[in-house]
Amino acid sequence: MSDTLFGKIIRREIPADIVYEDEEVLAFRDINPQAPVHVLFVPKRPIATLDAATPADAELLGKLLLAAADYARREGLAEQGYRVVINCNTHGGQTVYHLHVHLLGGRQMHWPPG
Repeated sequence: MSDTLFGKIIRREIPADIVYEDEEVLAFRDINPQAPVHVLFVPKRPIATLDAATPADAELLGKLLLAAADYARREGLAEQGYRVVINCNTHGGQTVYHLHVHLLGGRQMHWPPG
């Protein structure tokens, strides 16, 4: 996998509004937010897409989701609700090929998304 924008953010080569970090996960505000709260959760170990994940990645994928849920609770989003999205490949809307979880909240979500 080639280096990505998210890899550069993880290494602090590009600035970002970081809101969460532990040994394996980094989260930062999306620069083009689609909701009042729009945070991206990325594994520090790169995985290109959800489709590229293997059973060996299961624990890390769980940590990504639990980090997003914990952040949503701390930000007061849990009671009203929030959306968690993973885009996969071109038709799924993925634009950065470093797996990431979108946490969106702070307003009523609609389906289809928008």
